Amino acid sequence: MTTAARLRAVPSLTGDAPAFDPSDAPADPVALFLSWLDDALDRCVAEPLAMTLATVDSEGMPDARTLILKDVSEWGWAFAGHRRSAKSMQLAGRPSAALAFWWQPLMRAVRVRGRVVEATAEESAADLAARSRSARARVLPGEWMLWRVVPERVEFWQGRPDRDHVRLIYRLRDRGWVHGVERAEKTDDIEEQG
Repeated sequence: MTTAARLRAVPSLTGDAPAFDPSDAPADPVALFLSWLDDALDRCVAEPLAMTLATVDSEGMPDARTLILKDVSEWGWAFAGHRRSAKSMQLAGRPSAALAFWWQPLMRAVRVRGRVVEATAEESAADLAARSRSARARVLPGEWMLWRVVPERVEFWQGRPDRDHVRLIYRLRDRGWVHGVERAEKTDDIEEQG
């Protein structure tokens, strides 16, 4: 059996998709994200705060790693790390990033894209203080950083076993957030609902 045939034989989208009606979506993507996160927590989804952070290095090559979501609010999706890490250097050169969440048992994914801003020194210190003593022991003063992805685009993807997936996209415009279901034939065209 070829690798491709073996991979095609692996079942996919084996979760239990909750009902989702995009026409009932809130005007703000943070509210929908928190609702979906609550669903993941209520259903005991493993590692619901795990997310992939994608950045770009100085040569334009993408880089990705898995981190833990630290906070989400009107100011953005927060993550943390060392000031001398690869992600820190990449963000210093190109302060934008993408996040991806995958909650397999719910067949749900969320993608967030936007510019990245550094939190205040006090916020970074508070995040470090919340870590375990052993995790703090190796961090020098001022070394720990908290960043936020300030979203310009947020996508909510609800998978379905019949492959008739729902993709709800929020885009930030001058007048605020607009959102709508993406049309299958044009990936950049949405039917705005807000």
